Amino acid sequence: MNALPSNRRFSPTTTAFSLVELLVVTAVIGLLAGLLMPVLARSVDRAEAVSCVGNLRQWSLATGLYALDSAGFLPWDGAPNGISTTRAWYSDLPPLLGMKGYHEEGAWRTNARAPLGNPLWFCPSNPRRSNGNLLFHYCLNRELNGSGDHTVQTRLEEVAEPARTVWLFDNGGRAASAGRGNLHTHPHAGGANVLFIDGSVRRVAAVAKGSSAGSSPADLVWRP
Repeated sequence: MNALPSNRRFSPTTTAFSLVELLVVTAVIGLLAGLLMPVLARSVDRAEAVSCVGNLRQWSLATGLYALDSAGFLPWDGAPNGISTTRAWYSDLPPLLGMKGYHEEGAWRTNARAPLGNPLWFCPSNPRRSNGNLLFHYCLNRELNGSGDHTVQTRLEEVAEPARTVWLFDNGGRAASAGRGNLHTHPHAGGANVLFIDGSVRRVAAVAKGSSAGSSPADLVWRP
């Protein structure tokens, strides 16, 4: 019968980190985090900008479908406060995309704490929520169709420079339709996404406050 093996003695080895080593590792991790965070932030910004462009392209598609069914006419603006249930871009275009009209969308329109509805209404870079009355992240160019007693329904063929004429844009306010003063100044790296009458979408840089160029870049056409 074999005897039980005696306890073996192992030579002591150092397996723990010293304080200096821990400090070095912590410093390296902090340095890497400092380098990576701006990159990650830029990636998130780009993803949000791409999502916003996708939203505007969907509204462009709906606008084109509306024009095809309306002898080439663009949609009506509708009341800027979002109360129109007909003859308004926000009530006439959504059904063409399989969506509810704005007035049917839900509590987020008048409640800042309510969950947001269909993402096509929202720019992911815009944190603005309802003021208790309305909320539009995308604003229609009110200068195109006119306003008040001078409101007309514009035809696509009447727009001389469709590639420069503003249709929908990142909203710096909350109104459904407004002029150039509502163009957002900074949701996407110091600029805003704009949908043009020809269906193109591009980012335009913000104009510095107090600039003689006004409240929007000079190459944009607001009133043909």
